Amino acid sequence: MAENTKKWEEAGKRYRTHLKLEKRLSQHTVDSYMRDLRQFAHFVLRLWDIPPHRVGQPMIERYLAWLYDRGREQSSQARYLSGIRSFFNFLLLGEEIVSSPAEFVSMPRCRRHLPEVLSTAEIDRIIAVVDNSTVKGRRDSAMLEVLYSCGLRVSELTSLRLGDLFFGEGFLRVIGKGDKQRAVPLSGAAREKIQRYLEDRKPHRPDEQVVFLNNRGKPMTRVMVFTLLRQAAQRAGIDKRVSPHTFRHSFATHLIEGGAGIRQVQELLGHESILTTEIYTHLDSERLRTTVEKHLPL
Repeated sequence: MAENTKKWEEAGKRYRTHLKLEKRLSQHTVDSYMRDLRQFAHFVLRLWDIPPHRVGQPMIERYLAWLYDRGREQSSQARYLSGIRSFFNFLLLGEEIVSSPAEFVSMPRCRRHLPEVLSTAEIDRIIAVVDNSTVKGRRDSAMLEVLYSCGLRVSELTSLRLGDLFFGEGFLRVIGKGDKQRAVPLSGAAREKIQRYLEDRKPHRPDEQVVFLNNRGKPMTRVMVFTLLRQAAQRAGIDKRVSPHTFRHSFATHLIEGGAGIRQVQELLGHESILTTEIYTHLDSERLRTTVEKHLPL
């Protein structure tokens, strides 16, 4: 087993380098892929003790069945299979295998999950409860305004730099997944709030390039943004599970409802595939169907 374990570890190291340097995925995403690969490798070694190039389709199908027996959701099974396919496609590109054993494995059918969406009134209530009389409050208000009105991921918000602000032109430069850049229009309210916050922090941290800083002058973290948003939603009396991604979902949904084209929304969100964006075109019809079924059961 030791020899085959070493082969999996060596292949894993090459795969990690591929994900980081060629795919240019974030460290968080790379770590997730590698955790999934280690679990699959452990499963294969325990049952068959073979190296990666000897894995066959039935073994992957048995692994998915094992995940099902352990109570894993279909979405999790689909994620694991996607990672396995990615790994064997990497081996295929390197000519370490002649065909991928994952190529014809059926993807588990996943029930489409419609994201929680806030109304514009609920968004306004959450932002309005922030105390603008303090520097911290003005920072928080600016962050929430940008998070919603620009539809940013929380990681994009916390990594926003002064050089990404183009106030004169009226847009932000956003560095998204895979270091891909996109320009997002900046609302007048967001611009004013950012400028006011920057005036507050200028005397204290003139050399720091990250826009939003915590009380110690360090960049805000994802956890900090989650916390302040959850607390603001509670103070606003919003009885929903609210996260930074809820703001992003709401931004996209409101654009679609306002008549924006799906390609425009895809570009603003930074989605690589339009299939990811298409979920927002189903929101209104799905809600209508749910309402009808609730009040007029057939």
